[in-house]
Amino acid sequence: MTNFTWRIKLRYNKNMNWLTGSSKQNDVKRLIALLADSAKRDSATRELITLGLDSVSPLIAALQTQDTNLILLYQQILARIPSATPELIQQLKSAHPLIRGRVVEVFSFSKDKAAMPALLDALKSEYYTVRSRAALALANMDDARVIPYLLPLLKDTEDEVRSAACIAVAKFRDPATFDDITNVLLDDPKIEVRQAAARALGDTKHSAAIPFLIEALHDSSWWFEREQSVADLLTAIEKMAPAVVDPLIEALADKEATVRKFAAIMLGRIGDPRAVEELGMTLYDLHNEVGKAAAESLIKFGPQTIEIFIEALRHPEADVRENAVRALSRIKDQRAVILLIEMLQDPDWEVQKQSLLALGELRDARAVPALQSVAANRADREMSMLAKQILEAMK
Repeated sequence: MTNFTWRIKLRYNKNMNWLTGSSKQNDVKRLIALLADSAKRDSATRELITLGLDSVSPLIAALQTQDTNLILLYQQILARIPSATPELIQQLKSAHPLIRGRVVEVFSFSKDKAAMPALLDALKSEYYTVRSRAALALANMDDARVIPYLLPLLKDTEDEVRSAACIAVAKFRDPATFDDITNVLLDDPKIEVRQAAARALGDTKHSAAIPFLIEALHDSSWWFEREQSVADLLTAIEKMAPAVVDPLIEALADKEATVRKFAAIMLGRIGDPRAVEELGMTLYDLHNEVGKAAAESLIKFGPQTIEIFIEALRHPEADVRENAVRALSRIKDQRAVILLIEMLQDPDWEVQKQSLLALGELRDARAVPALQSVAANRADREMSMLAKQILEAMK
C-alpha cells in the first residue's frame, strides 16, 4: 500500500468514526425525547441502557429539564448504566450546581460504592443542595462508616441540610446517634427541621428512641399555639407501638392537659387493649378537651367500652355526660338507643340536645315515640324543630 493510499484510508476511517459517533448521539437524543411519550418510554429506556456510555453525557445534560417526572426517569436510567459512574463523579466536581445536585441523587438509586469518596467530598460542597443530597445518597449505601461524616451536618447552617442529615443518620438505626438527632428535635430554631428529626426517629422504629420522642412530647414548644405542627411527632411516637403504650399511659397523668390529650389520642390510634381501663379513667379528666379525646379513643375499641360510657352517664359533670352521649351514638350496641332516650330527660339542656342529635344519627325506629314527644313540646322551640327534622329524615 502506497503512502498516499494509506493516508486516504486513514482519513476515510476518521470521517466514518465521526459520522458514526454523530449518528449515535442523534439516536441517543431521539431516544431521550421519546421518554416523554408513555407509550414508547419502556423501549426507549431499554435502548438507552443498552447504548451504555454513549447515553451518559446526553442524559446528564437532559437533567436540566424543569419536568420533575422526567428528571426522576433520567436519574433512574443513569443509575442502571454501570459505566456512567466515572462521568457522574466528574460532573460532581465541575457541573452547574443544579446538575451536581441531581447527579448526586443518581447514586441514591445506584448505591454504587465506587462513588463514596466523591460523595464524602460533596458533603463539604459550597452548595447546600449538594450537601443535603449527598447525605441521603450516602445513607442509602448502608455503610455505617459514613456516620461520623454525617453527624456534623446536623449543625449545618442550612435548614435543608440539617433535615436531610437527620434522615440520613437515622437510617442506620444506631442508638448511639439518637441523642444527636434529639438535639435537633428539641433545640433547632426551625420547626420544619424539628419535624424532620421526629420523622427520622419514628422511622427507626427502635425502642431506644422512645424516651427522646416522649421528651419532645413534654416540650411545650412543640405544641403551644402550633398543634398542627405536632402531627409529625405524634405519628413518630405511634410508630413505636406496642413498646410505647406504657409511656403513653403514664402520660395520661401528666400535669399538662395538652400532653394528656395527645396521649389519649395516640392510645386510641394504637388500639392496644391495655389502654382501655386508663382511658376510661381519663374520661373524667377535669379538662374537657382531654375527656373528649379519651371518649373518642374509647370509641375505637368498640362495644367492649359501653359499660364505661354507661357509668359516665351518671357523672355529676355535664361535660362528661355529653361526651358519653356522643360516644354512644357511634358504638354498635343495641342498648345505645334506650340509653339515649333516657338522656333526653337529663337536667342539662346541652346533654339533652346532644342526645337528640345522637338519636338522629342512629335512625332507630325505637326512638320515634320519644322524638315525637319532643317535637310536640313547643315550650322549647329549638328542640321541637330539631326533633321534627330528625323525624322527617327518618321517613
